Amino acid sequence: MILKNLITVSAFTALLFATSAFIYQDKVEKTAQQSTTENGFAVLELFTSEGCSSCPPADELMGKIEKEYKDEPVYLLSYHVDYWNRLGWKDRFSSAENSQRQQQYSRILNSQVYTPQLVVNGKTEFVGSDETNIKKTIREALFTSKKTNVSLLANVSQKEINVQYKTSATDPKNMLLVNLVEKHSSTQVGKGENEGRHLHHWQIVHKQNQISLNKQQEGTTTFQLPDGFSPENWEVIAFIQNPKTGEISGSAKTIFK
Repeated sequence: MILKNLITVSAFTALLFATSAFIYQDKVEKTAQQSTTENGFAVLELFTSEGCSSCPPADELMGKIEKEYKDEPVYLLSYHVDYWNRLGWKDRFSSAENSQRQQQYSRILNSQVYTPQLVVNGKTEFVGSDETNIKKTIREALFTSKKTNVSLLANVSQKEINVQYKTSATDPKNMLLVNLVEKHSSTQVGKGENEGRHLHHWQIVHKQNQISLNKQQEGTTTFQLPDGFSPENWEVIAFIQNPKTGEISGSAKTIFK
């Protein structure tokens, strides 16, 4: 009888412990999810080129991350630089402005200029195809960064896109960078290091409007409507950045309906 009672007590204790552990774990997970939703975010800026043979894996990884983190506050931007164009293939998505942005990061982060390069929240840079490091940095950003609120509303007319923005940012040194982004496109490369390859690209920045938050925290900025515009394949991503330190303090995106 004593042995039976001891077994019963032990079984009950084990069940109680398991139930408590499950409740605790569930509470931790819900707290973490709430923290991520309310505070954390990650802005990933990839510097890439169709003329660079090392870039396609990084481009493909952007597509993979976009799919895996579609329900998380993770914002992806691909800047195609123009300095690879001299090797015989002109990247149709490239621009001098994108190359200048990368050079700005080189000065701020004391890093080299190379492709593929990825910068997270304006503070950390590494090789853009390093999946393990990228995902680790995303997780850290989602649970440690503090987000300043940004709201966006985009309207499309026959010739232009008007984006209304509003933010609670109060630091006059900050800029609001509003980006017109094509979600996916592809190119059959005819020359250069990737000659003969059909390359896919995700989250391509076509234009970036920079707005000083020195005097006002709300307003409207305009983009010219791209050729062949299809609302379901475009979005607007905006983020707040200190141009001297590179630090990004808030971000948001909106789609076209």
